[in-house]
Amino acid sequence: MALSLGEVAAAGGSRLRRQLESGSFAAEEYVKVLSQQSDGDRDLQEHRQRIQALSEETAQSLKRNVYQNYRQFIETAREISYLESEMYQLSHILTEQKGIMEAVTQALLQQASTTDRDDPALGGARRAAADPHANPFLPLSAKDPAANEEGRQRTLTTLLEKVEGCRDLLPESPGKYLVYNGDLVEYDADHMVQIQRVHAFLMNDCLLVAAWLPNRRGTYRYDALYPLDGLAVVNVKDNPPMKDMFKLLMFPESRIFQAENAKIKKEWLEVLEETKRNRVLSEKQRLEQEAPPRAPPPETTNPFEEDEEEESTPEEEIVDLSLEWIQELPEDLDVCIAQRDFEGAVDLLDKLNEYLGDKPVTQLVRELRVKVDERIRQLTDVLVFELSPDRSLRGGPRATRRAVSQLIRLGQSTKACELFLRNREAAVHTAIRQLRIEGATLLYIHKLCHVFFTSLLETAREFETDFAGNSGCYSAFVVWARSAMRMFVDAFSKQVFDSKESLSTAAECVKVAKEHCKQLSEIGLDLTFIIHALLVKDIKGALQSYKDIIIEATKHRNSEEMWRRMNLMTPEALGKLREEMRSCGVTSFDQYTGDDCWVNLSYTVVAFTKQTMAFLEEALKLYFPELHMVLLESLMEIILVAVQHVDYSLRCEQDPEKKAFIRQNASFIYETVLPVVEKRFEEGVGKPAKQLQDLRNASRLMRINPESTTSVV
Repeated sequence: MALSLGEVAAAGGSRLRRQLESGSFAAEEYVKVLSQQSDGDRDLQEHRQRIQALSEETAQSLKRNVYQNYRQFIETAREISYLESEMYQLSHILTEQKGIMEAVTQALLQQASTTDRDDPALGGARRAAADPHANPFLPLSAKDPAANEEGRQRTLTTLLEKVEGCRDLLPESPGKYLVYNGDLVEYDADHMVQIQRVHAFLMNDCLLVAAWLPNRRGTYRYDALYPLDGLAVVNVKDNPPMKDMFKLLMFPESRIFQAENAKIKKEWLEVLEETKRNRVLSEKQRLEQEAPPRAPPPETTNPFEEDEEEESTPEEEIVDLSLEWIQELPEDLDVCIAQRDFEGAVDLLDKLNEYLGDKPVTQLVRELRVKVDERIRQLTDVLVFELSPDRSLRGGPRATRRAVSQLIRLGQSTKACELFLRNREAAVHTAIRQLRIEGATLLYIHKLCHVFFTSLLETAREFETDFAGNSGCYSAFVVWARSAMRMFVDAFSKQVFDSKESLSTAAECVKVAKEHCKQLSEIGLDLTFIIHALLVKDIKGALQSYKDIIIEATKHRNSEEMWRRMNLMTPEALGKLREEMRSCGVTSFDQYTGDDCWVNLSYTVVAFTKQTMAFLEEALKLYFPELHMVLLESLMEIILVAVQHVDYSLRCEQDPEKKAFIRQNASFIYETVLPVVEKRFEEGVGKPAKQLQDLRNASRLMRINPESTTSVV
């Protein structure tokens, strides 16, 4: 049976796949053989298509495998994270158990020393069996049986000689001795960048950190001194290449150090915890020894006195921090921050604050607060980064709701407000910059207004939702809205006014912007006065520029005026002119038309009428109160140019027929055009213009005494 073309192609593709997958495949040799065996360009093109199809098939197969295993990858990573957290907790528990065992051992040794004083023989046997070097956390002088107060003092003196600048800060007291010391490397807590090499000296009551002096070997410079009472040590999980690190918390700051290896890091953690416990025990014993013995109460026969004394001496309240969720709280916060479970982290903090709300502030509570405050700072930094403009700006204002709500719950509403508005400002700026500048200005302005005012409206609604209970933040939003409006007006003016668009185009663009701005009234926000204040300068310039153009055109026509009637040649042209005059508001234009296609008006007067009414209509679209005088003065200047020309021509013309024609044109201007201008101005502005009325009334002089040589101006 003959094979089909599809089967032949499949067989060829399978053979090609096996050839490319072989371990001995050589690309250069394969291309050389293929070139020799090919029968022209067509064979090479077909072979190229087969290789391309095989490549696409391989890519699709790889994509399917990735999609199939993607969920397994996520679940495996989550399980690894859980396992790492459990191992860290287990290590923490083992460390605590070891500390408890060492404390028990020390208590037994103290009990044995008391027995030695009572039974010297038994004490001698125990001392013979004991190894003074077995406990690495005893002070240096305590490991030597022959050590005494002089040896401890000599060790401290040697320390003071090696470290510059600490003699005044570290007084030589009889009870101070060196416990442990070693070289460390300090890293920046935020960026994990190496800062400096240090040498740490742990004494029985404080920790001294000294910086290396590179030019003086074996000598150090004083850097910091931390009492053990306010010092907390936290293990830092290894995250290659950052490993063998631990953190020291000293409210309100923290420092991260790296040990030489894991063994030295472990020794530092253990010796710090042990020294802190010894410090607490010794301080407690000292207070007990200094406390004066209580005198026995005098005997009394009052049977109620004992009850009254018990009621009058309240017991010191002890805060129970042994609960499992409190013990695991720092680690749980770390896990929540690492997994970006911000809500869970804030819930844990709220639960802790609720639990400790009515509890006294003890030393253990302070230490817990120090650990928790460090996690709060880390959580705040992560939330701040979520709201930074460097992050993706997609998703709109709602994408920021999660981080903003958690910052508000942490009591940082001011920072949340500032970051939210900064994020939205960057988003709006990016959206405006990404707009394509179309050839048609009006089309671009439509897109610009839609993008900007939609973003502003969404931002206002989201702000109202997120900060509903923080009325003090609303003033910040108003300031931000004004700043955003200024950014919008800059882009608007650059496209509309700087490009010298016509007044009609500018008027349409401003009208579109005003209509979009009115949408903000839906949420009670009116920014119309802001857009007016920002646009007033550009609109004034546009009005004055267009006024100058009209005046120049009118003067040019006046210079060529012959005072002849218009002949439009065709009825269609006459009908079009009638329609234009009707749209300008001149309803009595028919009385100025003659037989056939003649118009009993000058071309200059007709052109002046159309330009003046067009200017007035476009200017009224741009009108707001700040532009009242600019518009009125521009209109007066345009009208005066025509009035002066008619008045001058009437006084200078000697031909009776032309003089009668000029008087007819003047009558059209004063009795038809100016009333229409005055009426339309009053309708658009809302109040009459006295200057226009005075100009129209001045025409009486010409009508009463047309032979007068006095100008009406």
